[in-house]
Amino acid sequence: MSDTRTQLVLDLQRLEQEQYQLREGEQLEDFVGRLLQYIGDPDPELRDNLIYPAFYYWILDEDKLTEAQLRSLLRELTDEKHLFYQIGSDGDPSVFTRTFSSLPIALILRRHRQKPFLEPADFQHVKLAMLRYFQEEKDLRGYLSEGGWAHSTAHGADVFVELVQCPESDEAVQRDVLQAIQGVLHNGKHIFNEEEDERLASIVDAMMEKKLIPEQELADWINSLASCAELPKSRTQVIARVNSKNFLRCLYFRRARDSQENELAAAMLAAVTKCNRFAIR
Repeated sequence: MSDTRTQLVLDLQRLEQEQYQLREGEQLEDFVGRLLQYIGDPDPELRDNLIYPAFYYWILDEDKLTEAQLRSLLRELTDEKHLFYQIGSDGDPSVFTRTFSSLPIALILRRHRQKPFLEPADFQHVKLAMLRYFQEEKDLRGYLSEGGWAHSTAHGADVFVELVQCPESDEAVQRDVLQAIQGVLHNGKHIFNEEEDERLASIVDAMMEKKLIPEQELADWINSLASCAELPKSRTQVIARVNSKNFLRCLYFRRARDSQENELAAAMLAAVTKCNRFAIR
């Protein structure tokens, strides 16, 4: 274990006990640089339990970073050393760097939603980065016996929940995000089993709740999700169908309680039935 890493663990443990208050002579920018250096550490104790809470506290709880610092941090998190670090690789520890870079992006976007500070170019950059990430991430594993949570789809979904609710997110952005969700559900190799479907459903739930896209368009998209049920039988088709079925069930049970959503509830129920090869028709 390197001395710098050991020191970071000790410093973060101390900060946790002291409510993340810096001592005299300590600079927040120095800490942020060190957090970024170890953001994808294979040890979940450092990555999950120490680094992420520090970001959460400084970005959201205590509002410690200036708007300029947050814009700079966002650019760094979405670069080739973080969100796109060894993108396309599968089955190795590089996934932790990518997936844990997305979590602070969600925090920055939530902060922006509370009090907008991103420039149009910043928003455009992060939107395109996240859409590209969902398309190019190939490591879709959930919880790993060695290393803990990878959960790239769930973490990416958390970013999209914030992104679709940003003031800059027009209907074109919502459409792009729906397409990205369909792409990851119909990924061709991985059936999600660590509640990624629930995290993805949260995105569309927010769209419905805040009426961010016309109802008919959402109903059409829901119907298009289920079209995978009509494809020729193959492993790819089974993956698309099962992921779509589980996702639609998550969404249905979120929204069915709301009587105003009758038309969409009917579309979801019909799509779930279509994706369920065991349903009595």
